[in-house]
Amino acid sequence: MMLAVESLAKEVRMKKACEVLGIPRASYYYYRKNIHRKRVPVKPPLALSSPEEQGVLDTLHSERFCDKSPREVYATLLDEGIYLCSIRTMYRILEKHHEVRERRNQLRHPSYQKPELLATAPNQVWSWDITKLKGPTKWSYFYLYVILDIFSRYVVGWMVAHREQAALAERLISETAQKQGIQPGQLIIHADRGSSMTSKPVAFLLSDLGITKSHSRPYVNNDNPYSESQFKTLKYHPDFPGYFVSIESSRVFCKDFFTWYNTEHYHSGIGLLTPETVHYGRTDHIVKERSRVLKIAFENHPERFKGKIPEPPQMPLAAWINQPIQENTL
Repeated sequence: MMLAVESLAKEVRMKKACEVLGIPRASYYYYRKNIHRKRVPVKPPLALSSPEEQGVLDTLHSERFCDKSPREVYATLLDEGIYLCSIRTMYRILEKHHEVRERRNQLRHPSYQKPELLATAPNQVWSWDITKLKGPTKWSYFYLYVILDIFSRYVVGWMVAHREQAALAERLISETAQKQGIQPGQLIIHADRGSSMTSKPVAFLLSDLGITKSHSRPYVNNDNPYSESQFKTLKYHPDFPGYFVSIESSRVFCKDFFTWYNTEHYHSGIGLLTPETVHYGRTDHIVKERSRVLKIAFENHPERFKGKIPEPPQMPLAAWINQPIQENTL
């Protein structure tokens, strides 16, 4: 604004320029008086001298205190009858030397790529996991292994064992792949980073079978959603007991449950079809029959549907683990 006053003053008088721009003349003359004056920083009278400041910095850099925070250094020295400066002053000195950061050695986790898996048909992507089933006594458990096809939600393989072990997982995966007729290069199998999932025997087996392995990111709880959802369906089932008296009883329950889940459970994620229907490609006839029933209902009472023929729930065309977010481009 002062520059505008100077520019206008070349055309009219200074008084007129200040009036037009609404600037008091006293403010302008004060600006003109101080524009070239260099301000000399005044050191606060209570500030540490340069040698004292360097002494504080040397103390913070010492082998004894290099991994400690200023608060810890302050308290330690104070207990020893030594006072160098306040905690805030220690931070100011560190900030002055660009050292206000985490000074201790920290474990840095490597960067893991987010898994992005797509299935457009059965036996393209499987998800597998292990969950605990309570046993008859405190701290006793049985371990349920489940392999799930993410497109059809069909449980292609399961097993209950006394322990979580890589050799057992290896056997289940091998038998399930053989039963489903998996060919090399056909399948991706996804799991979290449990000890069995990341074990060498399982990795070698998948390599031998030509199956691509995929793992969730560490400390991320939603990279394996299909298995987690299936376990929730299991444990919220009305007949799911508080505990199992024996491993045999747990196997009997799981056999009945997975038969129901695959053949009778109308899954909301696959258009209210059963996993078995989707997995073995029998959906077209069922969807056509549902459409026929809804059309008849519409013809009998069109007023109940506001003039629009209802449609049955649609089967999704694809199943994703971490579907990429598409950015809108104009």
